[in-house]
Amino acid sequence: MSRTDAPPLPEPLRVPVADSHTHLDMQDASVEEGLARAAAVNVTTVVQVGCDVKGSHWAAETAAAHPSVHASVALHPNEAPRLVHGDPEGRPGHGAREPGGTAALHEALAEIDALAALGHVRGVGETGLDHFRTGPEGMAAQEESFRAHIEIAKRHGKALVIHDRDAHADVLRVLADAGAPERTVFHCYSGDAEMARVCAAAGYFMSFAGNVTFKNAQPLRDALAVVPTELLLVETDAPFLTPTPFRGRPNAPYLIPVTLRAMAAVRGTDEDTLAAAIYDNTARAFGF
Repeated sequence: MSRTDAPPLPEPLRVPVADSHTHLDMQDASVEEGLARAAAVNVTTVVQVGCDVKGSHWAAETAAAHPSVHASVALHPNEAPRLVHGDPEGRPGHGAREPGGTAALHEALAEIDALAALGHVRGVGETGLDHFRTGPEGMAAQEESFRAHIEIAKRHGKALVIHDRDAHADVLRVLADAGAPERTVFHCYSGDAEMARVCAAAGYFMSFAGNVTFKNAQPLRDALAVVPTELLLVETDAPFLTPTPFRGRPNAPYLIPVTLRAMAAVRGTDEDTLAAAIYDNTARAFGF
């Protein structure tokens, strides 16, 4: 079995559930194939997340065409510094880019704002801070973009979807300072149990991905154990973060049952109860 082969379909869930964060545009299957595979295991709803202007337009168009897809639109935290400072080297999936200054960032944010006004766009994100890929020179652009997305989400009454990588304290600081939207989702939650309690006290949703199944992820499982049930979501972040035992192979929404069953085991609950709660939470978080 090649590491590039798609994993097999898991046993279907008995209760429908939603994938709160996926990137169908980065997956090998067509949208129709991906949704059909997901539906076959009772993953009946997905939130398609844009990471730049082009991807956000695609997310909105895909949600408009498919009732089981809801869109979230944004400039990824690593996209903001690329717009401002350029990216002479480029990176996988992205060509080199000339510096555009703050004017380029503001122009892109205006497009995200226009998309966020659409009815089938349910979220603004993934936005936030990423101290892993962006160095000190890009921090100001990231934070300006993050604050702009918070304002857009609040003005349009949409969920805010947070990308937080190695930036826990700064993300929480900006949310507290700017005033978080009524519905805020920490996508691919990566904090510890102490941070989970802080997020819970603020009413933030926490979404867990396939990395909660990784051998070295005990701090994540400790966090998962203390999240209030009404604030818990599940996601794939596909094609990334494929759950064990398929780590390293392509992820897709149909693998949600693998992660959900691992989550149920950590929390000492049955998968049907957890799936029902998570579906309701996702609908509440994204207003569908």
